[in-house]
Amino acid sequence: MTHTMAISSREPVCVWGAGSWGTALAMVLSRHGRPVQLIARTDEKAARMQQARQNADYLPGIRFPDSLQVTADTAAAIALSAAIVVALPCSAAARELSQLDTGNAPVITACKGLDPNTLERVDDWLIRIVGADRAVLLSGPSFALDVAQGKPTALTMAAADASLARRAASFFDDSSFRIYTSIDVTGVALGGALKNVIAIAAGIAEGLDLGHNASAALVTRGIVEISRLAVACGGKQETLNGLSGLGDLVLTCTGNLSRNRKLGMALAQGMSLDEARAFVGQVVEGERSTAAACLLAQQRGIEMPIANSVLAVLQGQMSPVMAVQSLLSRPERHESIT
Repeated sequence: MTHTMAISSREPVCVWGAGSWGTALAMVLSRHGRPVQLIARTDEKAARMQQARQNADYLPGIRFPDSLQVTADTAAAIALSAAIVVALPCSAAARELSQLDTGNAPVITACKGLDPNTLERVDDWLIRIVGADRAVLLSGPSFALDVAQGKPTALTMAAADASLARRAASFFDDSSFRIYTSIDVTGVALGGALKNVIAIAAGIAEGLDLGHNASAALVTRGIVEISRLAVACGGKQETLNGLSGLGDLVLTCTGNLSRNRKLGMALAQGMSLDEARAFVGQVVEGERSTAAACLLAQQRGIEMPIANSVLAVLQGQMSPVMAVQSLLSRPERHESIT
């Protein structure tokens, strides 16, 4: 399929998923007059958001652009759209996307994770459902609140075909939302999924008040773990050094808006996993991805001590303090960044 760059600012787009991230992306897309439909889960939620002209649950006080409309009619919104942005939690997206198995519109996923049962990445199930000629990944360092407020953000748009990645990026015509393109869908998918695992560890370090030195060490060694596994699965090292790898990792490990970091902090402060989930109040993709990452690493013969420690905490096999002690007591070795 040939993908042209000529994108009319009037071509309609729908965003499937009215959480904080989906809402923020819909606002970016509609900021300059593009017709955008944001798909909410229920008629009641859609009507409430449409009337209030804001998402009071997740992004209160930030008014929707005039060309953004909210609906619960998924099929109609998809049928009318030149591109479909999927901002559902990974578990829901993998179930729901069978509705997109026909048509030609690019399908841009903005979810990040690994399936703990099948070990599939986002790109695996997206390509399986809609085909490589429609499958696009959007990833990188981005908190929904900053995006909704129009603060500068830089992300990566990845597709198997460079012209498809450029076409998908062209729908986002806001100058504060800068997109770089990539054809490394494996590296982008794994960078987005695995950074959440390391961010739980960073939250544990913060919750235990281990200091800035420990946080810096976690980020540095974390990107090494992520890169090892991503490269072993076919990703490129330069991708992991970029926005969808290191950039996303730094933000998620240090930013106060990170759900994964918040979960780790709650666990370090003595909450059970159920209590920590309730404390965060939203889906924490890193919890779901940790077991998958560790099993995938085991299959590939890749060493991931931080991820294994996070898994031990999530499964109740170690306390956060014990996990830290286990990492610190590992034999000293020559530093390797691969």
